[in-house]
Amino acid sequence: MSTAAVSLAPRATPTRKRAKRATPNPTATRNETRQHTFHTAVPVAGGGKSQRRKESALPPPRPGPAMSPSTLLVRPPAPASPSLSPRRCAPAAAAAALPTLRTSPAASSVAQFSRLRTKCRFAAPGVREDFSSTPIDVVADVKTEKIVVLGGSGFVGSSICKAAVAKGIEVVSLSRSGRPSSYDPWADEVTWLAGDVFYARWEDVLVGATAVVSTLGGFGNEEQMKRINGEANAIAVDAAKEFGIPKFILISVHDYNLPSFLLTSGYFTGKRKAESEVLSKYPSTGVVLRPGFIYGKRKVDGFEIPLDLVGQPLEKLLSSVENFTRPLSALPGSDLVLAPPVSVDDVAYAVINAVIDDNFFGVFTIEQIKEAAANVRV
Repeated sequence: MSTAAVSLAPRATPTRKRAKRATPNPTATRNETRQHTFHTAVPVAGGGKSQRRKESALPPPRPGPAMSPSTLLVRPPAPASPSLSPRRCAPAAAAAALPTLRTSPAASSVAQFSRLRTKCRFAAPGVREDFSSTPIDVVADVKTEKIVVLGGSGFVGSSICKAAVAKGIEVVSLSRSGRPSSYDPWADEVTWLAGDVFYARWEDVLVGATAVVSTLGGFGNEEQMKRINGEANAIAVDAAKEFGIPKFILISVHDYNLPSFLLTSGYFTGKRKAESEVLSKYPSTGVVLRPGFIYGKRKVDGFEIPLDLVGQPLEKLLSSVENFTRPLSALPGSDLVLAPPVSVDDVAYAVINAVIDDNFFGVFTIEQIKEAAANVRV
């Protein structure tokens, strides 16, 4: 809104002879008002041209005592404009600018007065605006994990599924039995698929996966152990590589420092074949865990076998005498007695560490498995 100060009455020249003041006639005054009009230039805010505005004026006074000019504040209609954002204006600044604007009807001053009035009118207490700040677009790279656990309904596989669900990782399990008989709440968060690795539809199993975890293994005759421990894992590694899965994690077995001729059984032969497949197809992202005896509460046909009653005390005992038994580890087959057992939870959390840590790859021993699990438990 612009404001202009217009002086309407010219200064009268006093007469030498003192005259008697006449009583003004209201009718004559109205008639004279119609006869005396003049145009005033009203500055327009924004630097535009002045507009000529026709204003009515009072007639010049009759000769008499000296009169001071009267001031009339003219406010032309403000143009329609969008509402301005509220800002906090200092009252002192507005008060200091007001006298200058009333006596100086320049266009720039009027525009400045208009801006101050408009902004202060809608200002709220405590509201400030910082012109030095600029909006920043923040793009968060959130990495979501989805793992496929082969043998997820087994002793080790179910523990891995449970730990992954606890860490917010999406889990798909593929096993011949499908969903286990457990009614634990975490099991509802897992997608259970029933199938055989040798006949699996990998395009349905591996869709969207970021890692494959294989717990496949078992005992039997030589041919069965080679097939379950070796060929089944080799097929899974090839399928994961073909479908572009970035990481493969294999649960293998500790060698127990046995002589080479004792490692020719189908169990160890199959496990070492699976290890070589993982490390050759995934040289920088493949993970091989070599635990020893794994203890925990294992369920077989609805019955719970408390392996922790044996494994946990034995682990504590071997850990306490480790400094004394370390020199004996060089003896062939010494690890059959001296290798400490590993909790199934440690194996599961070591797998989780391998899933979320891109720098976690290679072959991991019993002690390294425990260290990796400790990093995730924190």
